[in-house]
Amino acid sequence: MFIVKYIKDILGAVKSLAIGMKRTLYYFTHHKEIITQQYPDNKDTLVLPERFKGEVVMPHNEVNEHRCTGCTACELACPNGTIKVVTKFDITPDGKKKKAIDKLVYHLELCTMCNLCIEACPSDAIKMAQTFEHSVYDRSQLTKILNNPGSKIMEGVE
Repeated sequence: MFIVKYIKDILGAVKSLAIGMKRTLYYFTHHKEIITQQYPDNKDTLVLPERFKGEVVMPHNEVNEHRCTGCTACELACPNGTIKVVTKFDITPDGKKKKAIDKLVYHLELCTMCNLCIEACPSDAIKMAQTFEHSVYDRSQLTKILNNPGSKIMEGVE
């Protein structure tokens, strides 16, 4: 009984190895279908898939406005505390207090690129960029403030 299972496992492993070697031999003999890209030689022509997730960014328009309302949904959705929303209260022209974002702190060194914060954001204030070169000598450079200095929320975003 044990011997039969052992032999079946060995035959399954040999079959799996043969399938992999068949694929390797196919790519070796069909040079037209090269799928490996020669990075960094092709940096200018490099095209990443649309679904690629590099880092979280907060887009701003021409007049330094963003869509973040400070709801902290992204912070709550993040499984490992990568995003921290620091809020403040602004006084509106009619004299009411309104919650606003002071800064959105993003710890790239902790991020797993899971995209949960993007999915949780109700106002589409953050998105994933296609940047992938994050090597630095000082780890503190991987902590980023996503909102620009002096930026404010767009009109009509609540």
